[in-house]
Amino acid sequence: MKNHFRCFIPLLALAGAVLSSFSVTAADSTSLTAEIPNRPEKLKFPPLQYDPPNPRDYRVQLKSGPIAYVVPDRELPLVNISVYVRTGEYLDVKGKEGVADLTGTLLARGGTKSLTAEQLEEKLAFLAAQLGSAVGETQGSISLNLLSKDLDEGLAILREVMTEPRFQEDKIALFKDQELQAMRQRNDDSSSIESRERAFLAFGEDFWANQYDTEASIKSVTREDMQKFHQRWFHPDNFIVAVNGDFERDEMIAKLEKLFGKWPFKGDKPPAIPTKTKFAEPGIYIVDKEVNQGRVGIMLPGIKRDNPDYFAVTIMNDILGGGGFTSRIMNKVRSDEGLAYSAGSSFPGGVYYPLTFTAAFQSKSRTVPYATSIVLEQIKDFFKEAVSDEEMHVSKRSFIDRFPRVFSTKSQVAARFADDEFTGRFAKDPDYWKEYRTRLDAVTKEDVLRVAKKYLTPDKVVILIVGQKDEILKGHPNHAAVTLDGLVPTHRIIDVPLRDPMTMKPMTK
Repeated sequence: MKNHFRCFIPLLALAGAVLSSFSVTAADSTSLTAEIPNRPEKLKFPPLQYDPPNPRDYRVQLKSGPIAYVVPDRELPLVNISVYVRTGEYLDVKGKEGVADLTGTLLARGGTKSLTAEQLEEKLAFLAAQLGSAVGETQGSISLNLLSKDLDEGLAILREVMTEPRFQEDKIALFKDQELQAMRQRNDDSSSIESRERAFLAFGEDFWANQYDTEASIKSVTREDMQKFHQRWFHPDNFIVAVNGDFERDEMIAKLEKLFGKWPFKGDKPPAIPTKTKFAEPGIYIVDKEVNQGRVGIMLPGIKRDNPDYFAVTIMNDILGGGGFTSRIMNKVRSDEGLAYSAGSSFPGGVYYPLTFTAAFQSKSRTVPYATSIVLEQIKDFFKEAVSDEEMHVSKRSFIDRFPRVFSTKSQVAARFADDEFTGRFAKDPDYWKEYRTRLDAVTKEDVLRVAKKYLTPDKVVILIVGQKDEILKGHPNHAAVTLDGLVPTHRIIDVPLRDPMTMKPMTK
């Protein structure tokens, strides 16, 4: 015990010396307290200093054909490779809708010339590698993630998948069965119905993106159809590549040249993506569906992302309904009236053709007319006077302060720049991300008011409702003056029948 006490004496002395060195006088304490604001919103921060990466630093034109964005990252012993392919469902042959989707899915899952699907899966599992492929509406993709020590073996697998896919018959049959099962559920979820019918109203019945695969089209697709689709579009001249991870830049470029060199077949350059859309006539369109809540989408014609008004429209929409709890629609519909759990709007810029402005919410059937009237009122009132300085400040800061997240990882850097290359943004506007915050910050209240008057046009409003029609038409007893047919100038209410899930043809009751 005595020895322990002797050891404790020096420790007390040391502690006293440390405390004395950090002692603060009463005057100093008062000064420190005065510097700390009493409210969080009074905190002051220095301006954010952040320069986005330059795409030119990573862009490589490969001799074998593709443009690649090569981004080294030594943080983890991993490599990510993504190959973007100029193809898409818009290239489906009429009567064979679904061949693009089947080809994209089974490219990485249907085996290769030297490996069955099962052997390929086993080999990838042994390497702890992830291989995926898909074909969407306007783009195909093949991706590989693996340990950097296994890169050469992984690239050999990737090469064979891209050049000699097996499209194994039993895997084709399995995926077809899965697709048919998914078709049968097309009318089960009201959100799926709303999304689908919204596209028909926004772009027209005959628009290519609204040509769904059917039971007949899926059954008609053969292995030969998939092979033809693959060999026609999957070749290096149609590739854009994003690669990041644990490698030396020059070594990776050499490996990519080998990966895409001496391609065994010559494909075609795809035609331009069709852009002719047809927006629906103004009115209220109702899909009668037995659900607890009515789903409402209020639509107006939209813009493309290269529209000169894009940044002003972005701020305008954020204030109106895109900014969550700081937006007018959310505050009015949810916070003030309690009519919906979530309500808001979106106004994206389309890449190839204009997308739509959409304000959306869900509410009880009887309160759908009243809630819809509130959203329409917010839209109509928006261009009556300029927005406030506070609204402009909050909206701009939300975009500008979040901006660094766009490039928060090396994987995001590679993917973002490859996507810009693929969609033509880099060719048209190579300094887009460098100028992004400046262009947003330059938007004025007058700009917001101008674009609101230009694009928020009540006479063109199309309203889609999915819900119990009879209950919705009754309205709410506390708001009897608000009727559904009185919400649009045309007073048109159009019944939209459900579609047969296997043929996508409108059904009669």
